[in-house]
Amino acid sequence: MVATQFTIFFIFSFFAINLVVGDDGFARIMDSKLFGMKKEKLSHFRLYWHDIVSGRNPSSVAVTAPENNSLTAFGMIRMIDNPLTMGPELSSKMMGRAQGLYSFASQEGIGLLMAMNFAFTEGKYNGSTITILGMDSVFSEVREVPVVGGSGLFRFGRGYVQAKTHWLDPSTKDAIVRYDCYVLHY
Repeated sequence: MVATQFTIFFIFSFFAINLVVGDDGFARIMDSKLFGMKKEKLSHFRLYWHDIVSGRNPSSVAVTAPENNSLTAFGMIRMIDNPLTMGPELSSKMMGRAQGLYSFASQEGIGLLMAMNFAFTEGKYNGSTITILGMDSVFSEVREVPVVGGSGLFRFGRGYVQAKTHWLDPSTKDAIVRYDCYVLHY
């Protein structure tokens, strides 16, 4: 008798759970192994981001001007397609491009909202990206910005980058920033 009651309870519980977490037409629980998610890894790599504002072929262009001649450039948005290299020299090996935008999002200092993909073009990461989204307080020595996702080998990626200005030309606004990237991925 107890065994029968337990069996009936188990069957009803199974169906009740299926109603809550089962296939409801638009969402379902899936086995992560179907996506190649085996063992999570932590990768660290160092890249140099070249923000070329001046010259005949800039990699960073303004798409909006700051409002009211703001001293902090508040409101300016720049689209970027910046080279990512292994070393600080633009002539060093190109590893990919930083594509996206940054906007001047602070009225009381130089604070950039960074929204960009590091699109890799070399080695085993060729065709993969990491997505960076967050605040960058430019004049802090080291800034930390979240990695919120990725594609290819960085699918389901998360982590952070640390940015440190390597070189800045105050007259042209050209800059080289070292990015140390720490990404958890499968």
